[in-house]
Parts: sequence; C-alpha cells; structure tokens
Amino acid sequence: MADDFDAGALVAAARQHDESAAREMVRRLYPLVARLVRSHRPRRAAEEDLCQMIFIKIFQNLNQFSGKVPLEHWVSRIAINTCINQIQSEKVRPEFRHADLSEEELAVVHNLAATPEELGPDRSFAARDLVERLLAALKPAERLVIDLLYLRQHSIAEIQALTGWGASLVKVRAFRARQKLKRQLAQFSAEGLQ
Repeated sequence: MADDFDAGALVAAARQHDESAAREMVRRLYPLVARLVRSHRPRRAAEEDLCQMIFIKIFQNLNQFSGKVPLEHWVSRIAINTCINQIQSEKVRPEFRHADLSEEELAVVHNLAATPEELGPDRSFAARDLVERLLAALKPAERLVIDLLYLRQHSIAEIQALTGWGASLVKVRAFRARQKLKRQLAQFSAEGLQ
C-alpha cells in the first residue's frame, strides 16, 4: 500500500461498510495475497478460491486490526494461517518411496553433490520437482518454515512477524523439518543401492 495513512483511512472506511473502500483494499492487497497463496497453497486448493476465502476472513476480522503493525503484515498472517489450515484439513502428507521417483529425479538423488551448473536443464527441473515432493511430505508448519527460511531467505525475525511464532519455535520447526528431509533423502539413496 502507498503509506500507513492510506491504509488506516481505508480500514476505517471499510469498517463503516464503505464498499468503494473495501474494493480499494482488495485491489491494493490482492497482489500480496495472491503471491502468498501461490507459495503456500495446498495442491488441491484453487488459488482464486483460497484468495477469496482469505479476503472474507480479512473483512470479517477487520475490527481486530489495531494499526500497531502494517496492514500488509496483518493480512500476511491471515493469508499464511488460512493456507496452513487448508493444508491441514486436506491432510496433504504423502510418503514417497524410491519407486515413486521418476528416472530424472533418481538421477538427481544419485548426484546430490552436483552443482546447478553441472545438472542439465532436464535434471534441474527434476530437482525442483523432487524438492516439491519432499516438501509436500512435511507438516504444513514445517513446510512453511523451510520455504520462508531457506527458499525465500527470510530472517528469523521476519518469519516471526509473518507467523506470530517465537524465535525458538521457528528454529525448532526448521530443525525438525531439515531432519525429516535428510531422512527421506537417505531413504531414497539407500533404496537405490539395494
């Protein structure tokens, strides 16, 4: 949003059921919400449906916005929590076996020490797909912390602001998620040697 004064004025007007202010809030916040949904959406949920659900929650809870934090942070927290809740409700935690991997993904597992430059385009695509599969096997909160900390390279403080978790919880979830990913990769490698 342009500045905090505009956000405060829009929120105040939207609280008074001003439809044009509500439309303007959606227009300004939609890119942020859509970006968060794309990065945290459960596989089975339609992006547009999830965005709509988030905006419904935003407007239902608008009276809880205190203005102590930027509107974007408050909206981000609602968006991320909605995505996590949706993932949990779908129970998207499949387990993968060595046999479930494609030939390209198997090659990536066998060449884990290779740099991106050493991998061909087909192997790079397979590596991204493998990472997605591994992340999908994590609990929603673990997947979120790995995505924010390592893929998006947010700091612990930024993750705290987005999720409302304490620093120790962020670190513990990241540690547990890394351990699960290591175990899954070790299992793939061990199965491949048999």
